[in-house]
Formats: sequence, structure tokens, C-alpha cells
Amino acid sequence: MDEIVLLGINHKTAPIELRECLAFSNEETLAALETFKASPTISEVMVISTCNRVEILLATGNKTSATETAKTYLSDSKKLPVAKFEKALYTLCGDEAVRHIFRVASSLDSMMVGEPQILGQIKEAYNTATLKKTSGVLLNRLLHRTFFVAKRVRSETGIGDHAVSISYAAIELGKKIFGSLAGKKALLIGAGEMAELAVEHLLRNKPGDILVANRTFERGVKLAQKFNGQAVRFEEIIDCLQLVDIIISSTGSPDFIITRDQVKGIMRIRRNRPLFFIDIAVPRDIDPAINRLTNSYVYDIDDLQGIIKENIEERDREAIKGERIVDESVIHFRQWYESLDVVPTIVALRDKMDSIAKTEIKKTLQSLSHLSDQDRQAITRMANAMINKILHDPTRLLKSNESHGERHEYLDITRKLFGLDE
Repeated sequence: MDEIVLLGINHKTAPIELRECLAFSNEETLAALETFKASPTISEVMVISTCNRVEILLATGNKTSATETAKTYLSDSKKLPVAKFEKALYTLCGDEAVRHIFRVASSLDSMMVGEPQILGQIKEAYNTATLKKTSGVLLNRLLHRTFFVAKRVRSETGIGDHAVSISYAAIELGKKIFGSLAGKKALLIGAGEMAELAVEHLLRNKPGDILVANRTFERGVKLAQKFNGQAVRFEEIIDCLQLVDIIISSTGSPDFIITRDQVKGIMRIRRNRPLFFIDIAVPRDIDPAINRLTNSYVYDIDDLQGIIKENIEERDREAIKGERIVDESVIHFRQWYESLDVVPTIVALRDKMDSIAKTEIKKTLQSLSHLSDQDRQAITRMANAMINKILHDPTRLLKSNESHGERHEYLDITRKLFGLDE
């Protein structure tokens, strides 16, 4: 029977330079699946390639040959000698391969525990394998189970509940201050990557207008178009404070962009409506003294990193619950996998019984021509009921988990007793 095998590299075993060398584009993934599909030692296969991992998941009846085929393909297609990546490569079989794919999809094996992107990436990899018809009974069952496990881990633990990126933490803080960010107007100052990410997180909360101020107005216009916002000139920032609720700042300025005295005057005009500053710049853009004004909240990068540290510790605690769900699911998958061994014998046994019963019923009914169709059907039903009762105990024994250690002996005896291989 085929065995599940997984080989790959990830952020724990290989530096980014090596991961980049072995990464697969969409076109390369399709070509790899075609090659593996033609291999006589690989029955089923899918390829997972992200910035943090490259993994080949397969079903094979010859583990040694299949792994060599996969390594050779990696080497040939990437023009990289096996010796260059072999030390970083891990090969997992059976339960360990199953546990690994469950953990990866549940984000327990990610660089940042709890990040949600990996599940979508695995779903995409599986979809590609199904389109290329390189997944079958084993991988279909494994991946459907994988998605179920990942959903359980996400819903039954708090693994994804806490912000663990600067930009995400900033927006989550804003939600705590305002209750809801829906309809809140925002001003983006500068064009730093983290500030942009913060706006992307903000957009998921259905904010109001987004204004963009950049020293280079043309750059501000381009950025505003990206968020369906409006560009304003740098000189208009203080006037904009009357209109907006959230300010996200990330410039390279050596001095404060917004000072306490500027905000103090604005707060009177705003009638003390809350004003939330997210300062992601180093050195800081926002005067920290603004925090002392009523209904003005300033959070800089150090504040956000302190929150993130607490949240990572909380995620790690929740991950322990996720590991328990994974371990339990590995056991259930193994039970299903081992039952595959039993099915052909049970089917063969039932087929033989059915064949004998049909032959004997036919002989008997030939000498009972006076019977009505109803009587003939009753005899057939009785024979089927007898077969079901006769096979009930042997079937239950062969399928039971208790017989796990002796299952192969039972299967061998059953096939010999009933001459199933003759």
C-alpha cells in the first residue's frame, strides 16, 4: 500500500537565499507535477511553494526511489547540485508527514504562529494538484482532513486573535479606542511600507475618507489612488487634523511633523472628538507630549512592539491547544489509513459469499418452479440477510482498532480460509 511522504525545506532549515533558489513559480509547479505524474514510483503528488517553504507531498509505494526522484528533479530543474541543499532537506513519512502538513496548515509551523496566509496557499497548491489530476485517494483525504484540522485550530484556540505585526497592532488599538473604525477618516503621512500596511488593515474596517500627505505631491497622488483616497499637500496637514480621526505617520523627517501646540488648538475646534496618532517613524514624527492632551492618543513603534510581545506570548500559549488538536487528528487519520488495508479483503469476502449464494439460489429455484415471484424474492432476501449476519463479526474484527497489531495476520488467515487469492 502507498505511503505518505513529505520532503522539503523551510525557514527553520534553510536561509532565504537557498529558499529562493528552490522556489517554484506557478508555471514551474505545473511542469513539476507533470514530471512527477510520469514517474513510476510516485502515485500522487502536490507541491507547496511559499516565501518560507518549498515542500513536495507525495504518495508512493517505494519511498527511497520516490525521494530520490524528487531530489533529482529539484537539482535538475533548479540547476543546483543536491549537495547544496541536501543538509537543509527534511524527509517525513507516515504519521510525521501527516502531522507536519496539519501543523503547517494550522500555522503552528509558521515563522509567525497564527498567521492566516499559509492555509490559503496550501488550498491553492491542492487545487493545482487536483486540476492536474496528481492527487488521488490518499492526498484527497489528507488535504480535506488538513483543512478541517486548520479550521478547528483557528476556531477552538485563540491562535489568530492577537495582533502580531506593527501595522495590524496599530489598527487593533484604534478599534479599542473608537469601538468601531467604520466611517472614521484617516490621514496617511509619508509613504513608509508599514504605514501602507496599516492603511490596508484599516480598509478592512470600512473607514471613511482617506487623505494622503507626502513631501513629493506626485507620490502622494499615486498612493491616494491606490486606496481610493485624496492627496493633500504637506502644508495642509494641520488643517486636515480638524477633519480626520486617525493619523498614521511614517516619514524620514528628523523633526516632529506635528507638535503638541498645533494639536491643542485643533482639539478646541474638534470639540475634543478623539484623535488617534500612530507614529511608525524612527525618529518619531509625532510629538509624544500630545498624549497629555484630552482625547489625544499617541502610540509610537515601541508602544506597539510591547503590545506585540504580549500577544506573541499569548499566541504561544494558545498554540499548545492547537498541538493537541493536531495530535488527535493524526491518530484519526492513521486509523482511516490502516482501514484501507482491510477494505479489499472485506469486499472480496462479500463478493465470494454473494457469488456462492446466487449460484445456490439459482439451482434451488430451478426445481421450485411453482413458487411465485414474491416467494423467490423472499428467498433471495433471506440469503442476503444470512450473508450479512455471517460477515458481521469477521468484518467488525478486521476493522476494529483493537486488532491493529495483529491485523495483517487476520487478513492473511481470512484470505486463506476463504480462498480469496485462488
